[in-house]
Amino acid sequence: MAPTQQKALFLEAKHGAFAVRTRPVPSPKAGELLIRVDAASLNPLDWKIQKYGLYIDTFPAILGMDLSGTVEEVGEGVTGFAKGDKVFSPGQFSNDYAAYQQYALINPAFTVKIPSNLSLDEAATLPTCVATAAFGLYASINESAPGGTGLTAPWDGGRGKYAGKAILILGGASSVGQHVIEFAKLSGFSPIITTASPSSEGLVKSLGATHVIDRKLSPADLKSAVSAVAASPFEVVYDTIALLDTQQIAYEHLAPGGTLVLTLPPMVKIDESKKQRVFQVHGSPHFPSYREAGEQLYAAFPQLLESGDIKPNPVKVLPNGLEGIIEGLKVLEKGVSGVKFVARPQETA
Repeated sequence: MAPTQQKALFLEAKHGAFAVRTRPVPSPKAGELLIRVDAASLNPLDWKIQKYGLYIDTFPAILGMDLSGTVEEVGEGVTGFAKGDKVFSPGQFSNDYAAYQQYALINPAFTVKIPSNLSLDEAATLPTCVATAAFGLYASINESAPGGTGLTAPWDGGRGKYAGKAILILGGASSVGQHVIEFAKLSGFSPIITTASPSSEGLVKSLGATHVIDRKLSPADLKSAVSAVAASPFEVVYDTIALLDTQQIAYEHLAPGGTLVLTLPPMVKIDESKKQRVFQVHGSPHFPSYREAGEQLYAAFPQLLESGDIKPNPVKVLPNGLEGIIEGLKVLEKGVSGVKFVARPQETA
């Protein structure tokens, strides 16, 4: 049995400080699992919530959207999982369901048993970043809610379907960018052009990038470098950084009628006459508009991982359990590429 009390990392108030405190361990309701959180990965969204006051209005709040761990209790009606199973799952913006604590509730529909070729730390890097990459490319087009490009997914008959089509990915060494490259390769895109620092060139090429352009080039030099590889604009551009300067670069390379996927809200001026789609993707299958795509992705997840088609980001484990997240988010705000920060809540003093 799980203990009755646990340690959790709270954001004390909007724009407030983080603090580790004690709270009760939640009990699973029908259709839920309780897991011991063995690993939780950090996302840029977490420091943005603290700094900009996004998304959350009820405090103190527990953050964290990616977790892996061990099933402790199985709620009524749940099949396919048993106490002791090693699993990963996406968290939610709700204290009982968030990752930055020692025990959390999760939804079995979006839970995967960890294959033998992955560690708990590696598995914790996967849920949100893989889903963000996949939903941006493969979720159905939805103009009124978060949607996707509407491409045919590799697990739905689309493997290799886009052979000969070029794709541009900005931020290929970011956590999401690494998975966009992998999916682009599965879908057959070629060339796969990405921006990254020279130190990350080996990593992104190992994932499937065919051309790597130094992300620090001036916009004019970057445009020249891209044009040297692909003379025509791109039908699909995926900007995983999505700051104003990268969005402007991405939009300049977008073909009329093309789709630009962003990980932050659009900030570029759009030429309506070109009939382009520019939208922000989200990585949570808990969004109603992503539920179908989420169920399909999570059904395909085991095979994608066991085959090595999708690999976890390189991991850096932070010290001091939940306390380590506080400093880790500060480092993340300054900019990190090529590696995913992971904390182990059970190691909290």
